[in-house]
Amino acid sequence: MTTSPSPLSVHAPAGPAPDTPGRAPAVLVEGLRKTYGELIALDGLDLTVAPGEVLGLLGPNGAGKTTCVDILSTLVPPTSGRVVVAGHDLAADPAGVRRSIALTGQFAALDDQLTGRENLVLFARLLGLRRGRARERADELLAEFDLVEAARRRVSTYSGGMRRRLDIAASLVGEPRVLFLDEPTTGLDPRSRAALWASVRALRARDIAVLLTTQYLEEADVLADRVLVIDHGRAVAQGTADELKARVGQTVCEVVPADPAMLARAAAALAELSPAGVAAPADGADRLALPAPDGVGTLARALCLLGDAGVELADIALRRPSLDDVFLALTGRPADTTPADTDAAAGR
Repeated sequence: MTTSPSPLSVHAPAGPAPDTPGRAPAVLVEGLRKTYGELIALDGLDLTVAPGEVLGLLGPNGAGKTTCVDILSTLVPPTSGRVVVAGHDLAADPAGVRRSIALTGQFAALDDQLTGRENLVLFARLLGLRRGRARERADELLAEFDLVEAARRRVSTYSGGMRRRLDIAASLVGEPRVLFLDEPTTGLDPRSRAALWASVRALRARDIAVLLTTQYLEEADVLADRVLVIDHGRAVAQGTADELKARVGQTVCEVVPADPAMLARAAAALAELSPAGVAAPADGADRLALPAPDGVGTLARALCLLGDAGVELADIALRRPSLDDVFLALTGRPADTTPADTDAAAGR
């Protein structure tokens, strides 16, 4: 895909810069590659996370996000590349990496039959804290994550949002320097998601580096100092969430043909308006979207092109860009299109 130079490459990132003089990155990844036979899950990925920084790792399903987290947390060995976490080289000192990190996956790793406090005490004891200190640490985290009232209830009675907050609290028992959050709000309702976001934002003050994988641009917008977009195991853009949206433009033109069978013809007619082209419509889709940098001008031009192509419309409108629009601009396909689902194929 050939496009003009992205504005993302020239803007300074928000929040702590990963190359701040005198501060080594909490996470340094250079040329990370992972293959499963002929399947390429990661293809030369580079990234850095500074102490106290939240880096959002965005990508469609199968882009390699979970594979990346699995490698950085020592669960899966890389095929090649260099990884340094909290000053420990992954190849030479994996035990040092494990002592410095915590991982919260897509599903809470809690014992439903124990209370919230008992879960935290258990994790603390497993990490070697003495009984008294384990109880103190559990109480500290229950207060920090607003779970004191539920502390003596079994986890089986917790809501999804409470379980996720307790899961993150458990990850912080050992006071890690780096926290990996792998799609932590999947399946949560908006209220629970907002509560979890507040907990993650509070980690900045503790100088904990956070690598957050997510499919939600809104989540990255709220939490991340910088965002790295990957596709097919490669970095395709980085910057703030606002910069990613600027890559698409301030508005998006959404087109709904009267006859869904005309979607392919509409996509072909509108291709010249988008540098990345207009993605072929997915099965069951009833609309197309393309960047509209000229706003009403783009809409007017789209109407002319569609009229010339004989495409009758049910609706056409301008709206703010979404995650799908960002991925269409960056990769030429929507975020939920996965022709090479590398993470899934690799069991990730």
